[in-house]
Amino acid sequence: MAEGQAGVSSLPLPPMQYVNLYTDENIKKMRAPRPPPPIQDNYSMFGATISADDNIIQSLESQGLKRLYPQNYDHKRELKKLNHSILVNFLDLIDILIKSPDSPKRAEKFNDLNLLFIHIHHLINEFRPHQARETLRVMMEVQKRQRLETVERFQKHLDKVVELLQNCVSALPEDASLDSKLLINTEAMDVDGTHAESESEEKAISDMDGMMCDIVEGLNQT
Repeated sequence: MAEGQAGVSSLPLPPMQYVNLYTDENIKKMRAPRPPPPIQDNYSMFGATISADDNIIQSLESQGLKRLYPQNYDHKRELKKLNHSILVNFLDLIDILIKSPDSPKRAEKFNDLNLLFIHIHHLINEFRPHQARETLRVMMEVQKRQRLETVERFQKHLDKVVELLQNCVSALPEDASLDSKLLINTEAMDVDGTHAESESEEKAISDMDGMMCDIVEGLNQT
């Protein structure tokens, strides 16, 4: 059996089984199946054969359907008219089913409703590119607002830091003599420390010499 990213079969799977493999655990462990390859030839969708080279939104004429509105039209107006026509034809269909269910007009109303729904679906699909652009515009506006809020918060923190630094500088003493007294001469400390250490060593040596002299004098007296 062919293997996918990490032990998952890359063979074609039924759609629902394929989707069910995309769990959070499988994605975290890199066990989700690979994406399906792009379709190059024809494919079937909702019982209709579609070519990969066809336009995403096909015209009504190319589908063998009768156009109920002109070539140049207002989408909003035509959608309202189609919605009204669907409601009227549905009421007519109910009336036919009540009075004469076996009448051939029933099939005619079914066909009319089917055509009206196809038209309203086609008009809605023509709004998809506009919907996609509007979605991207809203996403970019949200990102822009988040970035501006981040910059504003950063500027507030920066202003607080600058204010604290200015307060610290203003709190420092202004007398130069006092400032000089606060400074510590580390070089002098090093020198003084060296002198003190050498003096203590010399004192220890002189004490040792005195002790040795006292011992020698005691031995001579005996």
